[in-house]
Amino acid sequence: MRLAELSERSGISTATVKYYLREGLLPPGRRVSATQAEYDESHLRRLRLIRALVQVGRLPVATVRDVLKNVDDTSLSRHSRIGSAVWALPHDTETAEGDAETAAAERTSQALLAELGWGFSQSTGADSPAYRTLVGAISALRRLGYPCGTENLLPYARAAAQVAQSDLELVASYDDAEEQIEAAVACTVLYEPVLLSLRRLAEAEESNRRFSAES
Repeated sequence: MRLAELSERSGISTATVKYYLREGLLPPGRRVSATQAEYDESHLRRLRLIRALVQVGRLPVATVRDVLKNVDDTSLSRHSRIGSAVWALPHDTETAEGDAETAAAERTSQALLAELGWGFSQSTGADSPAYRTLVGAISALRRLGYPCGTENLLPYARAAAQVAQSDLELVASYDDAEEQIEAAVACTVLYEPVLLSLRRLAEAEESNRRFSAES
């Protein structure tokens, strides 16, 4: 397809598509003349991923470039490409080093992962942004006096494991490795707001069930 059709099918303006080409986010098309190129379904798929990262994930172009670099690194296994790309996404909370509460939160995190049998996450530890976010969140809970022991966190972790199974079933439904890796990254960005929204809606339902009869 030509640039105009790529723009129409993706819902992204030609000016923006050209910008993504200049910035290296979108691979160049097959040159058919000095001024024209042809694009295929892989370009359309990549544009949808970029749109998810930029418009929904609100990531800066430099971060998107880092994510896509990991997506495209064919020297890595599928697991490593997905992991590296997701690690390049922004994470909300980081840990404070050398702090007693943080040390206690790390012990809780390790105990939780051991209880779940999540050996890979135990082995990556603080190299993982998600692990550091978990430690930072538990540390904040501890400082504010809220329950955050292993027994308190296990229900959340088990629910997350079920979500992860659904995520990877969806990813595996795509035909080839490239599609699977792009889908894994896009779904991480697109489904996290769904999870947050559903949790809050579920809490509203449970609160209504428990407390609505009160005056």
